[in-house]
Amino acid sequence: MFGRIGLLSFGGPAAQIALMHRELVERRDWLEEETFLRGLGFCTLLPGPEAMQLATFAGWRLRGTGGGLLAGLLFFGPGAVVMMALAALYLAYGRLPPVEAAFLGIKAAALAIVAGALWKLRAKALRGRVAPVLAVLAFLALFIFGAPFWAVLGTALLVGALRGGTGEGGAPGGPAPRTVRTIAIWLAIWWTPLLALVAVAPGSTPAEAGLFFSWLATISFGGAYAVLAALAQVAVETQGWLTPEQMVDGLGLAETTPGPLILVTVFTGWLAGAPGGTGLALLSAGVTLWATFVPCFLWIFAGAPHLERLAANPRLRGALDMVSAAVAGVIANLSVWFGIHVLFRRVADTTPPMPLPASLDPAALALAVFAFGWLLVLKRPFLETLALAALAGLGLHFV
Repeated sequence: MFGRIGLLSFGGPAAQIALMHRELVERRDWLEEETFLRGLGFCTLLPGPEAMQLATFAGWRLRGTGGGLLAGLLFFGPGAVVMMALAALYLAYGRLPPVEAAFLGIKAAALAIVAGALWKLRAKALRGRVAPVLAVLAFLALFIFGAPFWAVLGTALLVGALRGGTGEGGAPGGPAPRTVRTIAIWLAIWWTPLLALVAVAPGSTPAEAGLFFSWLATISFGGAYAVLAALAQVAVETQGWLTPEQMVDGLGLAETTPGPLILVTVFTGWLAGAPGGTGLALLSAGVTLWATFVPCFLWIFAGAPHLERLAANPRLRGALDMVSAAVAGVIANLSVWFGIHVLFRRVADTTPPMPLPASLDPAALALAVFAFGWLLVLKRPFLETLALAALAGLGLHFV
């Protein structure tokens, strides 16, 4: 199942979360709605890609540590392989118009599943009078005013804690020795190969990539969009691993491949090592992948076992409920951002992002209308919609 999700998770975090909700909650009833939303709120508070961490959380919830590890690997693994292949093709041939055309259809289909998931989540995550207001305010703060992600979620936590009530009892203490052991094990898994690489090849591109992307993994609150500025500043301006134009192309490739958007780091790692040959490019991309995603397992396996105990405390449960409401606004913000960049060829880099009306892409609009009708009106399967939209995008390119 998680392999299927990993192969179909196009369109960035909003579409990926929507797909997981569709598969895990609606179709198979593997997770309860409340558990899914609570896990989503928890993952959104963590550094790193929230969709990948949500997949890991779901796997852990279903089958323990082994399930979480398998779910996380299957979620980003296919996309990582595709991204490395695309990076190699990009360096050899530049952009490939037919591939871009097919991916345009895929992105249009992703817009449809995001819209459907937002419509269904509104009744589940936005219960009561305060939650809908908080979701709208979160969306406005992020999209209109460009507020820091941590400030939006911090405000939601505070509002929820103040409204949660005192109740009786509290969150019982967790198994501290087990948590400490988990942290120690995953810190060793994360850093042992990186430190060995630094010791053997200090100053090399793979060693520098390992240190930089490990640092990025610990400060990347708010998902991939929130850390693109830091990534671009270091990779382009400081290290000179790639040009600004290549950075933009890498982001475009990451948006049209399965897996989390943060896979743009793998594209960056590949191009950083490419001057030294294919072997060094592969090593640099592999080290980047390791430093980006291993910390995600640390956060989930150390924190998730305490989530239900924390939710037993009325104040903390209220805080998590309000975070879930704010996350609905976050997903709406990502969805609008994604939709604008799919439907328009030129978007001003402003806050909020302003598309140039004359740059509306008729092909993208037609594909989106088709995907909406096929998936949401005719109720056809998502995989079928995805395939037909990709073929339609390819057909429009040749026409």
